[in-house]
Order: sequence, then C-alpha cells, then structure tokens
Amino acid sequence: MSQKLLMSMPNQPEKVAKSKRELSWQVASNLLVSFKYAWAGLSYALQTQRNFRIHLVIGASAIALGIFLHLRSIEVAVIGLTSGLVLALELLNTAIESVVDLIVKQSYHELAKIAKDCAAGAVLVSALTAVLVAGVLLLPPLLALIQSNLS
Repeated sequence: MSQKLLMSMPNQPEKVAKSKRELSWQVASNLLVSFKYAWAGLSYALQTQRNFRIHLVIGASAIALGIFLHLRSIEVAVIGLTSGLVLALELLNTAIESVVDLIVKQSYHELAKIAKDCAAGAVLVSALTAVLVAGVLLLPPLLALIQSNLS
C-alpha cells in the first residue's frame, strides 16, 4: 500500500499486522504439524550435511561407550547433553548458511562471510567442549579397563 493510503486509514496497518500474525498461526496449525516440520529439518540435515552425520555418529558412540563402561546415569546424561548441543548448533549453522546464501545468492559479501564463519565457530566451540567433557568422563574408566585386561 502507498504511504498516502495508509495515512488515510490509520487502523489499516494494525489490521495488516494482525492478519499476518493470524496467518503465521496457520503455518503449523497444531503440535503434530510442528513436529512434522522439525522432522523435515532433521531429515534435511541428515541427508545433506556431512558434519551433522559425523557429529551424530560420534555423539552416539560416546553415549554407547559411556553405557558400556557403566558410567553413572548423570555422566551419560552430560555426554548426551553436550552431544545434543553440538547437533543443535549444527542445525542452526545450516539454517544460517541457508539464509545467508538465499540473501547474497552467488555473490561474495564480507558480512555474509562473518555470519557463516561465526556460526561454524559456534559449532566448533561446542564440539571441542563435547570432546573435553567426553574425554574427562570416558578416559579414566576406559584406561582402567585396558589396564585391567593387560594385567
């Protein structure tokens, strides 16, 4: 709408904003539809993002190793939480990269590079933290198991 038309109808912008908000609720009309969209995002990441698959396998392996080594439930939960954080940040990284690529298309922009690099950096920080946590929790019982088998 033109600015002149909006000025002549003072309540019109509120109606436009309200109707857009009402339409936003129609995107995911119920919880089941929301889960469908979330599953579509996970499915996309699994199919297209190599690093997501790598993080998933490593995280699942760390959890399985923790169970095998009879770690306490809280320790396995901490490994699961840190692994889940890595996966969540990998999904956000994918989303940010997709939006940036949509905006800049095939051109280079320094701010696009910064956004993508920072998102990747967030994944790296979380992955290094997860490795540290898993190492602290898994290495002592793993080394004890290896040592007991050698004696």
